[in-house]
Amino acid sequence: MPLPSQDASIAWTFHPHNATLDIVFFGSFISPSGWVGFGINPNSPEMTGTRALIAFPDPNSGQLVLLPYIIDPSVKLQKSPLLSKPLDIHLLASSSTLYGGKMATIHNGATIQIYATLKLVSNKTKNVHFVWNRGIYVQGYSPTIHPTNINDLSSIATIDVLSGSQAICHNNFLTLKNVHGVINSISWGVILPLGAVTARYLRHVESLGPTWFYVHAGVQLSGILLGTIGFAIGIRLGQLSPGRVYGLHRNLGIATFVLGMLQTLALFFRPKTTNKFRKYWKSYHHFVGYGCVVLGVVNVFQGFEVMGEGGSYVKLAYCLCLSTLIGVSVALEVNSWVVFCRKAKEDKMRREGLIGSSGKFSGSSHG
Repeated sequence: MPLPSQDASIAWTFHPHNATLDIVFFGSFISPSGWVGFGINPNSPEMTGTRALIAFPDPNSGQLVLLPYIIDPSVKLQKSPLLSKPLDIHLLASSSTLYGGKMATIHNGATIQIYATLKLVSNKTKNVHFVWNRGIYVQGYSPTIHPTNINDLSSIATIDVLSGSQAICHNNFLTLKNVHGVINSISWGVILPLGAVTARYLRHVESLGPTWFYVHAGVQLSGILLGTIGFAIGIRLGQLSPGRVYGLHRNLGIATFVLGMLQTLALFFRPKTTNKFRKYWKSYHHFVGYGCVVLGVVNVFQGFEVMGEGGSYVKLAYCLCLSTLIGVSVALEVNSWVVFCRKAKEDKMRREGLIGSSGKFSGSSHG
């Protein structure tokens, strides 16, 4: 069965009469001095608490070794090195083989097979939590921290070893991540910048009258509503994946959401045009609005990196969309300055009496 990340896969045979599970895990190295690990978490679908078998080159002989490890919270928080210790589960046998046999060498991309025979608790065969990962360096006999992109942090699968089906909860988690990314890219990354463009350039179209304001408010409120849903999904994802902290992405998301809420509240406290505080409100509205747009776009790009989509076609499509919006904004900005300069020139000529109020040149006639 293919696993959801790192091009890993797993095969197994379950013997119901004695609840014995024969497993073979297929993974690959990402460094000649790296490690590949696979294990089972008997309690929950997360890294902490996993009973793992980790393979890496022996620092003395260079030969492949396979050692048992228990991933406790101190290791996860990098408070102490990961030390080998006997597993407290019924591990009956284990071994590992590099693809190509005993003469194969460990290199970037080398394929490894890890074999294990476990005795499961007879009433806990429906959902078995498999966890796997790989790293680039081993310090002595202590594997160091693995990469932290989305693929490496999503290397967990809950499988019913009787039916061979993957648990729905894990699929839902992956679906939530994708929905979170799509919604936030559209709301904070497209709709809110579009709303800022409508406010800046439509308000100067005299034929629209106050319509520009309703268009601007409608676009921004729809963006905020959609962005709030995306933000709530992000909070839920954090609850479903304790220990996975994307500090920069989270902090940018919170800051963007707060600015968006402040901007929405400002709509309900909008002074009339004759109010002496109107100019202060406009400064606040512009500063918070543009700040929200900039942070939102930056965090969309940060989100692509977190999800491991930094070089994907999805990011390319978003870049093309954003570039189009920026190109339109530049064209409208240039047009606005042309119109402004032309109007300023006409006003000056009108004050000097060179043209009449209708915009036609005036002059004296001689009889």
